[in-house]
Amino acid sequence: MQSFTDTPDSHLTTVNTPPVVVTSELRKVYRTGFWMNQKVVSLKSCSLEVYQGETFGLLGPNGAGKTTLLKLLLGIIRPTSGKGLLLGKPLGDRLTKQHLGYLPENPYLYEYLTGWEFLELAAGLFQIPASIQRQRIPQLLDLVGLSVADARKKQMRRYSKGMLQRVGMAQALINDPQLIFLDEPMSGLDPLGRYRMREIILSLKAAGKTIFFNSHILSEVEQICDRIAILTQGELICTGSLAELLGSENTYYVKGQGGDWEILKKWLPNLVFEADGSWQGTLQADYYDFLASLRLMGGQIISINLSRYSLEEFFIQQIQKQNISVNE
Repeated sequence: MQSFTDTPDSHLTTVNTPPVVVTSELRKVYRTGFWMNQKVVSLKSCSLEVYQGETFGLLGPNGAGKTTLLKLLLGIIRPTSGKGLLLGKPLGDRLTKQHLGYLPENPYLYEYLTGWEFLELAAGLFQIPASIQRQRIPQLLDLVGLSVADARKKQMRRYSKGMLQRVGMAQALINDPQLIFLDEPMSGLDPLGRYRMREIILSLKAAGKTIFFNSHILSEVEQICDRIAILTQGELICTGSLAELLGSENTYYVKGQGGDWEILKKWLPNLVFEADGSWQGTLQADYYDFLASLRLMGGQIISINLSRYSLEEFFIQQIQKQNISVNE
């Protein structure tokens, strides 16, 4: 089993790496009503790509279709139309499932089993030999922060929510998967539990695993993900890296006075002078160097602020735009 702390260069995420998840016009419609004559569109023409070695976050309000998309990708349900590939094979391919890990939002764990027994059960489903299980289970328990003694002796009905989530994560990794799907992995966890789950995901990322997960906790997504997509009312409204969607982390909105106009223009391409003699613009460089240059030219800073949106601000803005568009 590969160590979860390795950082092989071959797993670095770049645009040149092959996509391990591809969907094209994926759509899911459910029939409801007494006569099954009513249709509910859960997912509309979803097309996206997730690349090898990256951590991809799927965001959206409740009922947006996030879990539906995960179930389609995993082959748990079938699409109404459209198609997709996982690890180069069509959705639902049985052999591909040997290389997938999955943690549902509300996993059902056999509460009268101990954590160790449950992981043995999961390993048996993948036909993992007992000799490998004896090595892998303690490794996974250590990774998720559970003691071997507790896992061997304590039944899961006596576990806290955080402990159950950790055992669920260990189960998702029991087959050393290439691609891991996590549905709201931090749901219901306290701050310490979220920190632990974030560290687990980061360690998997460092090991070159591809991770696809849903979450409502946007601050965690912002720290973890390489790219994100926002899904609302069954429709994918944007996809991209955080830098593409939110702007560079080194972009600042600067307001000041004094200095040399020609030099300032080199630092602030969109420089604007105000009637009161002050100026303002956007800085996309190391602001320490800019401050040193400004001091030499006799200028002064009035204010300097990061101009990048937080992910939460961007998410709310996009959802509001979509709601306005639909209502119009």
